[in-house]
Amino acid sequence: MALGGWSKRTLRAADPLKAAAVLANSAAKLDVPLPTLGGKQFWTDHLLFHGWRIQKNALTSECRLLDDRDWTHASGTFAECQDKLEATKRDLKLPPMKGRVVLLLHGLFRSRSSMESLGNYLDNHAHVDSLAMSYASTQAEVGAQAQALASILAHLDGVEEINFVAHSLGNLVIRHYLHDATDPQTGRQGDPRIKRFVMLGPPNHGAEIAKFLAENKAYELVTGGAGQQLGKAWSDFEKKLATPHCEFGIIAGGRGQSKGYNPLLPSDNDLVVTVESTRLIGARDFLLLPVAHSFLMFDARARAATLSFLEHGYFVADAKRQPIVAADKPAR
Repeated sequence: MALGGWSKRTLRAADPLKAAAVLANSAAKLDVPLPTLGGKQFWTDHLLFHGWRIQKNALTSECRLLDDRDWTHASGTFAECQDKLEATKRDLKLPPMKGRVVLLLHGLFRSRSSMESLGNYLDNHAHVDSLAMSYASTQAEVGAQAQALASILAHLDGVEEINFVAHSLGNLVIRHYLHDATDPQTGRQGDPRIKRFVMLGPPNHGAEIAKFLAENKAYELVTGGAGQQLGKAWSDFEKKLATPHCEFGIIAGGRGQSKGYNPLLPSDNDLVVTVESTRLIGARDFLLLPVAHSFLMFDARARAATLSFLEHGYFVADAKRQPIVAADKPAR
């Protein structure tokens, strides 16, 4: 019996993770909602609608439709999953999306769950709908994730305003999308609905820890193409990153001293990224907090500052903004 176009012999010879993905998707073709079987690092969102999402598997390219409980309702091609979603909208009388949306993007090794609590905070304190995008950060280069983001934006029908909040690598996915969507000859600069963008611990000039581990084979194996782009492939990769045309602010982690949390890095840092590397000319505001890299999105001060920037365009107060207009010393 063939499953998803794969024979049993092929499945036995294939990578076990790929085989598991095929088996799960084939079961979903029975049109019976089924819980997902993990493997978040192998799926990337290509369409978001309230709590529903269409994902593509980084190994098999097969798509699946998930509800807000992460149960699978359909699998196959993107078009087949989209047809199922449209039918579900009609059957359940789901309201269209509208108004303001905040898209949240996680960092390397993480999943959308790492951004969900921040999204809930924004939902409760601002007139926005938050959508957390999940992408296979270790299974593809950043350009592929940027294409998936472009697909998500293209399918946000009815939404009037789009804002971004991203952690670590997620910031570079957005900057790559903006590069791909920009055409200097025509003046095109990406989706015109994009208004504001908050960067949490962004490696805007590469991640020093990735450069430090650049020749480590274990690091290369675990982090994949994205890890190399942050490290030894940075010089070529950086050319594909645009400076946002919208208002953007940066929240960096660090100790506010000459040395940061990680003694292996050359200056103040959040364990992974130096404060200097987060800085990007053009930022409307900059904020340094004594928080380690992986905890920025959970910190109460960072959350309040993120909300303030999305609502007003500053982290603390307009008179206290610290715009980055030149490559000067980081503010403390």
